[in-house]
Amino acid sequence: MNFLRYFIRRTIVLILIIFIGITIVFFVTRAMPTDPIENALASMMGESGQYSAEALDEMRHILAQNYGLEGTLWEQYVSFLRRAVTLDFGPSFTYYPTSVNTLIGKALPWTMGLLLTTTILSWIIGNIIGLLAGFRPERAISKVLEGISTVLYPIPQYILALFLIMLFAYIIPIFPLTTNVKGDLLSLRWIGSVLYNSLLPALALILVGLGWWVLSMRTLVLDVKREDYVEFAKLKGLNKRKIMWSYVTPNVMLPQVTALGLQLGKIFSGSIIVEVLFAYPGIGTLLYNSVLQADYNLIMGTITTSIIAVAVATYVVDLIYPLLDPRIRYS
Repeated sequence: MNFLRYFIRRTIVLILIIFIGITIVFFVTRAMPTDPIENALASMMGESGQYSAEALDEMRHILAQNYGLEGTLWEQYVSFLRRAVTLDFGPSFTYYPTSVNTLIGKALPWTMGLLLTTTILSWIIGNIIGLLAGFRPERAISKVLEGISTVLYPIPQYILALFLIMLFAYIIPIFPLTTNVKGDLLSLRWIGSVLYNSLLPALALILVGLGWWVLSMRTLVLDVKREDYVEFAKLKGLNKRKIMWSYVTPNVMLPQVTALGLQLGKIFSGSIIVEVLFAYPGIGTLLYNSVLQADYNLIMGTITTSIIAVAVATYVVDLIYPLLDPRIRYS
């Protein structure tokens, strides 16, 4: 019964978070100073010459229908909510008549492949280094690793990405400047090309993420080492390896698992600037282009996908957290 009440309450909170998030997205896009319909008409006139006033009005009406921009702001909002419930965001303004769902479907595997891999790798490596550095902080190697992490952590991803581009694409040109995948889909040449083109952006994301995970894990370990049950284990004469893996590690991993769940949710929005710098065909690049072109449908589709992903990831972590920590009960 306690679990059922907790499940219902968390589900209601999940729905409210998603509803509030996509509502904010809708009104923010409508507040943008550019008009996508007028942009589309200007592009048509530039390519095909002059149109009569009647033809322009007819095209304006057709575009408003196709893009969900017909009617009052409230009517557009209700139409958008219907689309959001069914995850059908209509056609893209920029890539018309391609649907937003198709564009997201093509970009999502690229972002998931890059961000999912780098997030998990930086989490695993960072937590192992942070655990060892925090448990034996007096060692020289621990101090060196802490210093490197302290330097890496505050560096923005795009700054590190630019540095890696200058170093490994210009000075030592061993990686491509932009993403250029070759070969037939899923062929060995294609897979090798994807890995080769993804290595440099992946390195930028891993290094920045590594700094945070090392420092956060080290801080947690230093705090847990002062707990009474750890001191008691020392008095019992247990060796340091046993204390580290059996007493310290299970307790410091709980908040790290929660943070990992949130990070996994964020991979759907991609790392916008890093993807743009490397011309990586992921969700981040898609969102960047949609903002430049005032593509309302594409903006709302990509951001709504991100909102749902983060909310669901947090929801799942909240549900399984009591299974990881027996001290927590559903209430």
